[in-house]
Amino acid sequence: MKSFVEFLPTRREFIKKGGILMAAITVLPTDGAFALAAPGNEDKKPVEKEGEGVSPAEDLMREHGVLARILFIYDDISMRLEKATNYPPEVLPKAAVLVRQFVEDYHEKLEEEYVFPRLVKAGKLVDLVNVLLKQHQAGRRLTERIRNFASLPSLKANEKKELLACLRLFARMYRPHKSREDTVLFPAFHAVLSPEEYDSLGEKFEDKEDELFGEHGFDKVVEEVSRLEKVMGIYELSQFTPKT
Repeated sequence: MKSFVEFLPTRREFIKKGGILMAAITVLPTDGAFALAAPGNEDKKPVEKEGEGVSPAEDLMREHGVLARILFIYDDISMRLEKATNYPPEVLPKAAVLVRQFVEDYHEKLEEEYVFPRLVKAGKLVDLVNVLLKQHQAGRRLTERIRNFASLPSLKANEKKELLACLRLFARMYRPHKSREDTVLFPAFHAVLSPEEYDSLGEKFEDKEDELFGEHGFDKVVEEVSRLEKVMGIYELSQFTPKT
């Protein structure tokens, strides 16, 4: 069976073709690798104009949207751990694998290779970059602990307490982390590049996605997050509308 990375697509092809056939993805319980299930219904996507690509900042911010949705899954699991109620056991290991493969090993590596060095070279936001780098490292340590707990068939009381602490620490750190990048770091990053270099970097980001994931990767990651939300019962957005 082919791995997840052999199937994942690029947004560049999505933009050119305007529509894709979405397929559900599942995580193999043995090693956390992804594999495709049978194709489902075709979702119609809005067609973008030819040549209308995704800028580097927009690319990174879309990926932050994926992270935000995973943090919401972590929040719901944390709430259930705190109340000593059950949650679907397959969700946490799959969510943690998404964090490791898509957020940490792909998204954060883009920032560390292309974004942070250019700001440091320009003498911009150096202190912020150093903090963000330390938080990337801390996040990877927390993810490893979360994955270890998620792999256990059952958790003792002290293990549930430690897992709850890890989930809360991860979410507590990454919400301000991604918000600071979106509102401060990425605008400054755009400002230090020429328009030509900025556009060229957008192509490099897409090439990197091709290299690591193949075709239509971002869209299938979003589909997998949606599937996990449905399993948790937190997919329907309307349920969170307050009655005023």
